[in-house]
Amino acid sequence: MLASPFYLHTWKKFVDEGVLDSNRINERISESWHRCKQANVNPHMNKGQKILSSNIFQDQKKKSEIFLDIAIPQIQNMRKTIDELQMMALLIDPDGYVLSLSGNQQTLKRAKHINFIEGVKWTEAAVGTNAIGTALEIEEAIMISGTEHYSVASHSWSCAASPIHNDDGKLIGVLDFSCPIEFSHPYMLGMVTSIVHAIERECSIRVHQNELHLIHRFLDVIDSDEQVVICNHRDVIVSASKRVRERVCNWSRMKLEDLMHNGLKPKLEVPVYSNDRMIGKCIYLKENKQENLFSTYPFINVITFPGVIGTSSVFQHTLEEIKLVSPTDASVYVCGETGVGKEYVARAIHENSPRKNGPFIAVNCGSLPKELMESELFGYAEGAFTGARRQGYKGKFEQADGGTIFLDEIGEVPPEMQVALLRVLQERTVTPIGSSKEVPVNIRIITATHKDLLRLVEEGKFRQDLYYRLHVYPLYVPSLIERKEDIPYFIQHFCERKDWNV
Repeated sequence: MLASPFYLHTWKKFVDEGVLDSNRINERISESWHRCKQANVNPHMNKGQKILSSNIFQDQKKKSEIFLDIAIPQIQNMRKTIDELQMMALLIDPDGYVLSLSGNQQTLKRAKHINFIEGVKWTEAAVGTNAIGTALEIEEAIMISGTEHYSVASHSWSCAASPIHNDDGKLIGVLDFSCPIEFSHPYMLGMVTSIVHAIERECSIRVHQNELHLIHRFLDVIDSDEQVVICNHRDVIVSASKRVRERVCNWSRMKLEDLMHNGLKPKLEVPVYSNDRMIGKCIYLKENKQENLFSTYPFINVITFPGVIGTSSVFQHTLEEIKLVSPTDASVYVCGETGVGKEYVARAIHENSPRKNGPFIAVNCGSLPKELMESELFGYAEGAFTGARRQGYKGKFEQADGGTIFLDEIGEVPPEMQVALLRVLQERTVTPIGSSKEVPVNIRIITATHKDLLRLVEEGKFRQDLYYRLHVYPLYVPSLIERKEDIPYFIQHFCERKDWNV
């Protein structure tokens, strides 16, 4: 380590005169010092300067949620050793921001004096040569001690850091162990690299588990005649339907964007979540052409629609959307004014889907008393409460198993029920009141409201995570004002229905 007067003299000579005998110090350190000199980094800086505000820090941290979820438990397994060796462990994102910091309390206190804290940027450009910043620059593990650091802020510290990569070799973060120089340990770098290997291994396992979950979830789609691919969260193809496999060579592990070279492009994307995070998506493909996919056949002859169709172009577009989304399992959010026929649209989606032989259960959330909503949707076990049916009650979600549930006026669902609904979407299970048994349900969810759901989200009245789960495929239903040319068809429909002789 560079704690001797000789190395301090070497640093001063380079800082003051730009003179450096590269044969006397580590090549990586020499190269880093030169980078810092060229970038005009202040060598006399005594603390970190670039610190994120609380809100921006939380946003920055959210970008690396998966990385932190995997890495933090690995560090916690070593917390006793880290504490005993007077060290602290840091997790840093690819931009150089410290996202997580834990370890010996005395060491953490000393680190605060130089702003070595969560939210600080600890790159070479920000604080000069240091294990974190230099590891980011060279993408190699490195240990830097004492006056090997370019800025005086770190001269009394010893640090070891290693980059962390995902399955595709992409940099996802850095692990650093730091301690006051008097506690420097010769095995610091070895400890860091061993934990990094464990983190990278766990990342790989997690990716493969998620990919297996994706493939299992869409087995029926993969076996269909559709042109479909399954992608992980990095848009890498992990599975494909027979038509795609026959058409696209080397499709496995191909990036989604590369399908464009094979004359295909996304038509509809169905995201898949696990523990509140998107782990991938099922993507329905279409020919990479500009012509209207539906121009070759009339809609009335292609789809079943339980209401009045008419001839207006604006409603023909709605029918196009119905035809497009019906064969999929995507959650559909139907929006439009009261009375435009949102339930008709929901029924049409169901009747033109692979679930058409299953039940269609419609629930008006706005007409359900809040105190009865949970039992009505989730059901209850025998003897769950006073007045309950002796044999219990199957809730609407269970009744819709194998089919479709339509939740109208979804904006009326109270916050506590929004949490329960989110759990159904995540786990595809329901737990009846008075029971501890989870009941699996195979359902498609269609929702509707006349309210501005996004505004409710902004006002804090509707959960944002639930909104995005339900808003996978928004489908607008025009009002009769927008389809005036269809009014004669409605008149004819009601005359026939009511047996009016007009």
